[in-house]
Amino acid sequence: MADVLRRGLIEQGHVVDCAYDGDDGFACASESGYDLLIFDVNLPRRDGLSLVRDLRAGKIFTPILLLTSRDTVEDVVAGLDAGADDYLRKPFAFEELDARLRTLARRLQQAPELGDLVVGALRLDQAVRRVSYNGAMIDLTARELAFMEYFMRNAGRTLERTTIEDALFERDSEVMSNVVDVYVRRLRAKLADVNAPRLLQTVRGIGYRLERS
Repeated sequence: MADVLRRGLIEQGHVVDCAYDGDDGFACASESGYDLLIFDVNLPRRDGLSLVRDLRAGKIFTPILLLTSRDTVEDVVAGLDAGADDYLRKPFAFEELDARLRTLARRLQQAPELGDLVVGALRLDQAVRRVSYNGAMIDLTARELAFMEYFMRNAGRTLERTTIEDALFERDSEVMSNVVDVYVRRLRAKLADVNAPRLLQTVRGIGYRLERS
């Protein structure tokens, strides 16, 4: 599969390097300035989830597309929690892979300027990608952070579940029906851990709203 994808991507004008196991993939991604990374979950020597976690722990935030044959909501959440930016289930059409990569590339080019995002006592330091409440740090996974940032940027607005999915997952992604609910529960639990009030409110029959204070 790696060789097939490499040929297809080169034909689309990309410059492509291939690594055939997780250790070589980690070495390449750590030492060279790539625009995008594609990992299979099932890799020899170091699996794709471990590879993503290790890169994120090393402060390497290159956009990552994860390829997986696993299809439960737990598997999808595990991949996103590890720090992947998107996932694609196998088998897939090459055209879909290429479209996902273009979307990730546009997101990288349009990244906002770094600075603190503040909603009441909640603060997101974008330079170090950390969230705090009244100065107490909240330990969030990469995907939980993406959800928190989206809610903070839309504080006070009632957001439909489909709107949240459209903003935080790639178009045509096969998003599990309860993925948004899973992450909202996680954020509520972690806010409670730092004695924050119930800031994430459920709007019955519609979705969720982050209160401003």
